[in-house]
Amino acid sequence: MLGMKYLPANSQKSTNQRFDPTSAVMNALTFGLLITAISGFAQGQSLLLIAAEIAALLVIGYFFVRRQLRQTSPLLPVDLLRIPIFALSMGTSICSFAAQMLAMVSLPFFLQASLGRDEVATGLLLTPWPLAIIVMAPIAGRLVERVHAGLLGGIGLATFALGLFLLALLPHNPTDLDIIWRMLLCGAGFGLFQSPNNHTIISAAPRHRSGGASGMLGTARLLGQTSGAALVALMFNLFPTSGTHASLVLAGIFASVAAVVSCLRITQPRANLAEPGN
Repeated sequence: MLGMKYLPANSQKSTNQRFDPTSAVMNALTFGLLITAISGFAQGQSLLLIAAEIAALLVIGYFFVRRQLRQTSPLLPVDLLRIPIFALSMGTSICSFAAQMLAMVSLPFFLQASLGRDEVATGLLLTPWPLAIIVMAPIAGRLVERVHAGLLGGIGLATFALGLFLLALLPHNPTDLDIIWRMLLCGAGFGLFQSPNNHTIISAAPRHRSGGASGMLGTARLLGQTSGAALVALMFNLFPTSGTHASLVLAGIFASVAAVVSCLRITQPRANLAEPGN
């Protein structure tokens, strides 16, 4: 209601825009098959079934992308990936959210099953992460106008990766303080990255495509999160006695890759709200 009252009305560019049910079904099948295939590995499903899912994913995904590229108002605006800094920011987002979910889903099992913490203590030990994000997000928002988002993201994600690797290297019987400061490090690094990256994704697209860019931002976040959660199941299946450790190491690798991809954006011009265009 506040948005309806205070935000300016969007100018309607076309009155012929209609919901595309075919694209919606293809979108659901493409991403659904991707997550199902990853989960299939974790659940020990038949390799033939997984191969069939991957084959269907590739075929449907190919025609889905082709369909989106032909439309003036696509459901999933993949044409925006032709903008280098937009594509790099999307890759950074997917990897970082996969890393986050790998850690956040696997850590409660470690804290409760291995360290014997109860549900309340587990929740409290996880709390420093989001608290650090809350503190760092406004700071990063102020810095984004002065420092290139690629550099901010690289520093933040390197800090995030360091925190994840340090969590993976926890001593055998860690104290609460051992866990808390590592969680703070992860949250601070993630918070330093997230706001500048979101700003870059939105501002790199032409102004009249900001809605599509916002949709891509949400898609990247959910794709990373669902992939990360599915990979946790895979790690626990492959490493039954050390699933959390394997998940944290993999999360650190994802965060490190995201840091490298983020730094590649430094060679690109700073994203300012682009003028309308293709």
